[in-house]
Amino acid sequence: MSLADHAEATSTPEFVPDPRLTNEDLAPAGKRNWKVFDLFAMWMSDVHNLGNYTFAAGLLVLGMNVWQVFTSLLVGFVIIYIGMNWMGKIGQRHGVPFPVVSRISFGVWGANIPALIRAVIAIMWYGIQTYLASVAVNIMLLAAWPGLESWTHNSFLGLHGLGWMTFVALWLIQAAIISQGMESVRKFQDFCGPAIWLVMIALAVWILAKAGWTISLTSTPNPVSVGEQWRQWFGAIGLILATYGTLMLNFCDFSRFSPDYKTVRRGNFWGLPINSTAFVVVSVIVTAGSIEVFGKAITEPAYLVAEIGNTWVLVLGALTFAIATMGVNIVANFVSPAYDLANVWPQKITFKVGGMISTVAALVVTPWNLFSNPTVVNYFLGGLGAFLGPLFGVIMVDYYWVKRGRVNVDELFDARPGSPYYYRKGVNPKALWAFLPAAGVAAVLALVKTFSDVAPYSWFIGTALGAGLYVLLCRSERAEDAVVTPEKPVEV
Repeated sequence: MSLADHAEATSTPEFVPDPRLTNEDLAPAGKRNWKVFDLFAMWMSDVHNLGNYTFAAGLLVLGMNVWQVFTSLLVGFVIIYIGMNWMGKIGQRHGVPFPVVSRISFGVWGANIPALIRAVIAIMWYGIQTYLASVAVNIMLLAAWPGLESWTHNSFLGLHGLGWMTFVALWLIQAAIISQGMESVRKFQDFCGPAIWLVMIALAVWILAKAGWTISLTSTPNPVSVGEQWRQWFGAIGLILATYGTLMLNFCDFSRFSPDYKTVRRGNFWGLPINSTAFVVVSVIVTAGSIEVFGKAITEPAYLVAEIGNTWVLVLGALTFAIATMGVNIVANFVSPAYDLANVWPQKITFKVGGMISTVAALVVTPWNLFSNPTVVNYFLGGLGAFLGPLFGVIMVDYYWVKRGRVNVDELFDARPGSPYYYRKGVNPKALWAFLPAAGVAAVLALVKTFSDVAPYSWFIGTALGAGLYVLLCRSERAEDAVVTPEKPVEV
C-alpha cells in the first residue's frame, strides 16, 4: 500500500510529492500497455544495427570461426538477459524510470550523478549513431547516383554537403518521432525491428546463392592459435557485456510500462538470447559468404549491398540501414537522456523537452568530428562507459540485498530531511564511496594500454567491485532502512 492509499484509509493528510522531484513523466506509469511483442521488437530495434553487424563480422576476421562467434555471444546474451531481468523487475514493479530508481540507492539528489553520466554518454552516441547511419546512406546514394559525388567536394564544419543533407534528414525524422513521446517510440520500434530482419534474410540468401550455398562454419580468414581463440572467445563476452551495459542500466525506462514481470521476462527471452544470437549468426554467415564470393571479408553491410549494383536495391538498402540505426538510436540513446534531464529540473523539463534538448545537443557537438577523434571516443566516452558497471553493481546490491525489494515509491518523491531516501543532504555517501573507487579502477583498466588484455572485462570488473564495496559498507544496516513491505505490481 502506498502512502497515499494509507492516508485515504486512515483519514490522514494525503501525500503530496515534492514538485522538485516529480512531473507526469517521472511519476509511476499509469498506462501499462507494453506487451511481449513490444519488448521483443524493442530488442530487435536495439540489436539490428550496423555496429552490432560489424562487431560480429569483425570477430570472424580476428580469427574466430562461425561456431565460436555464435557460442561466445550466446553466453554473453544469456548474461545480459539475466541482468536486464533484474533491472526490468524494478521498473515493472514500481513503474518509475531510471533516475527515480537511482534515488533508492544514491538519494533523491544524488540520483542525478548516475542519471547525468548516462545522459552524457547517450547524447554523444545519439549524434555519432545518426552520423554513421548517414554515412551508410551516402555510400548507397553515391553507388546509385554517381553524379551526387560533386556534393562531397566542399565541406562545412568538417562535413561535406551530401553528408549534411543525409545527417539533417535523419536527425529531423528522429526528432519528429520522439517529439510524440514514448507511445510513438513503441509504435516505431514495432515496425523497424521486423523490417530489418526481412532485409538481412534477403541479404543472406543473396550472398549464399552467390557462394553456391557452400561456406565454412569452422574456418576463419585469419587463423590463430587455440590459446588466442580462447582469449578472443572470452573477450567477445566481455565486450558484448560492456556494449549492453548502457541499456542494462536504464532498462527500467521500458519495463515500467509492462503489465507484469512475466511479460518482461518473456519479451527479454525472445529478444536477447534468441533474436540477438540469431542476428549475430546471420551477420557472420553473410560475412563468411563475402569471403567466398569476393575473396575478402566485407564487414560493412553498406559496402556489401553496394556490390549488388541494382539502383532499387541500393535505395532499399539505404532506407533499411537508416531505419535500423534510428531504431537503436531511439531505444538506446534517446529515451534515457530524456528522462535523465527531466530528473534534473522536473518543474521545467518534461520527457519531450528533455528529448529535444538531447537531439539539439547531439547536433551541436558535431558528432562526425567526435567520431574522427580517437581521444574523444576512446578516452572520454570510453572512460564514462567504464563508470556504468559500478553504477549497476551498486544499484542491484542496494535493491536486492540491502533493501530486499522493500521500497516505498511515494517516498522517492520526498525531499524532506529524515525521509528514507534523503540520506545525508539528499545523497547516500556509502553509494558514492562504493562507486568512485570502482569506477576509477574500471576506467584505468579500460583506457590504459598496459591493461589492454583485461580491457574487455572492465565493465564486469567494475560491476563486481562496486557491488562488493557496497556490500562491505552496508553489512550492518542490511534492510534496516526498508520500512514498508513490497508494493503489489500494478495489474492492467
